[in-house]
Amino acid sequence: MHRRHIIVQPYDEMWKQDFISISNEIRDALGELALRIEHVGSTSVPGLSAKPVIDIDVVIRDHSVLDEVISRLAKIGYQHEGNLGIAGREAFGYEGKEHLKEHHLYVCPEDSPELKRHIAFRDYLRSHPDAVQEYSRIKEEAASFYPYDIDQYIGHKSPVIEKIYKEIGL
Repeated sequence: MHRRHIIVQPYDEMWKQDFISISNEIRDALGELALRIEHVGSTSVPGLSAKPVIDIDVVIRDHSVLDEVISRLAKIGYQHEGNLGIAGREAFGYEGKEHLKEHHLYVCPEDSPELKRHIAFRDYLRSHPDAVQEYSRIKEEAASFYPYDIDQYIGHKSPVIEKIYKEIGL
């Protein structure tokens, strides 16, 4: 089994442009089905160190449009992977997207608790620079301690994440 090297790097202003490029392609494919396309995850927070992978939540009305979303995304190279064990979001893999930055694509109904959690976490960090510094330090430390063990990496970050969730009432 290949274990991927976990790399955390300082914030890069290009991540904003990477998100815009990806979201434009998705918006063109989905049209009115995408109520919003949100840049979430660590690359969406200025100043936050991150794995250089853009996390994107496409917001849809509800599951009644999911089949059409899956069909339209398939036409531009995305494959539906199911919820991967996390209710409230549908994951999509892709091939043939060398022109775009590596990214994780999720589709969430607008009432999804998972979507609300992503947005609340991002918005909290965007408005709390001390939390950004602490979370960056922990992420860099985790990547250096566990460069090939994603479970340990995630476990090392968990206390800081849980502390932030508590602050925002999640």
